Amino acid sequence: MSQAALSNHPTNTITSRNIFSFKLIVIQATSFCNLDCDYCYLPNRTVKEKISPDIIEVIFTKIFTSSFFRDDISISWHAGEPLAIPKSLYEKFFLIIDRLSRKYNSQGYKIRQTLQTNATLINQKWCDFFIKYKVSVGVSIDGPAFLHDRHRKTRTGNGSYAATLRGIRLLQQNQIPFRVITVLTQDSLDYPDEIFQFFLDHKISYVGFNVEEIEGIHRASSLQQEGTTERFRKFLQRCWELTKANIDPSISLREFEKVGSFIYHNKRIHRNDQATPFEIVSIDTKGNFSTFSPELLSMPSPEYGDFILGNLKYDTFESVCNTEKFQRLYEAISIGVEQCRQSCQYFGFCGGGAPSNKYYENGAFQSTETMNCCLHQQAVVDTMLTNLEALLKVE
Repeated sequence: MSQAALSNHPTNTITSRNIFSFKLIVIQATSFCNLDCDYCYLPNRTVKEKISPDIIEVIFTKIFTSSFFRDDISISWHAGEPLAIPKSLYEKFFLIIDRLSRKYNSQGYKIRQTLQTNATLINQKWCDFFIKYKVSVGVSIDGPAFLHDRHRKTRTGNGSYAATLRGIRLLQQNQIPFRVITVLTQDSLDYPDEIFQFFLDHKISYVGFNVEEIEGIHRASSLQQEGTTERFRKFLQRCWELTKANIDPSISLREFEKVGSFIYHNKRIHRNDQATPFEIVSIDTKGNFSTFSPELLSMPSPEYGDFILGNLKYDTFESVCNTEKFQRLYEAISIGVEQCRQSCQYFGFCGGGAPSNKYYENGAFQSTETMNCCLHQQAVVDTMLTNLEALLKVE
């Protein structure tokens, strides 16, 4: 690893409360999911709760009138299968959001609507809805059927690949752009060629790799096995080779693009979104909210009770900043970020890691390296630097 490429880390500064700023609002439209993926971190996936228009009214009144609403934001409908509730409800939600934005959003900040779906419930009416409201769609699919169906099963134990692919086909027929998230498990690492060919065959142009994480109710990962780091690096190396060999550069891999952009622009970060208060806000069906990593919402904790900071029916984002729970969380996460800054040469590429990974893997926010960090950050950076230096013939 080139030390020069990893040097010049900026100083980590703790953001003061008066300049917190929303970037991403994750809303749990429903806790229910029609699939039963074996690596999912979410509890209560069989509970058919759904958010109400009244709660949406409360949420966006609080968002649009908050001092933290000071820039464009993205709204992500996630943390459950968002298409498991009627389209007519979203139409009500979007009308409420539009009305409140016209009332309070005097600065004209942009509101971007996104959702992450397993695509099994997509039909033509959903496609019409996505087009009408300019919804950005993300689809979860883990590659070819023999990999996807090992982990992403229906509640009756059948594979979901065919239904997911049918949804993808409908998006493509309607010329709706979408991005794919593929979860890499131990099973995936032997099949980089098959996974890459799957993306080519099905004209999937943008892919993000997530690793099978230890989070929430998912307390063990297949990637914890001995020898995984080396296998993962070989997988990434083969993906790099396939990307470079592809004469039609139609596939963009998120991990390579992100690190490549950092290197090309000589950019480093001093703190990431998940470690900065209120850049990400997660809200459940009842109006309970948390910040930092979205995976913390709805989870119990021996140290903190849970990670819910308040309920928007009764609280504001500003008011919870004065609570003991928020102060304890912020302090612990900040200590962990500083520990990473002091000890890790990769710090400038990740800004201190994901608090949820630290908590669930290491048992504390005040900690450093995680499995997710080794695979999803360090291995990617090393792969990119090694190959870019070879291309440029850097000694």
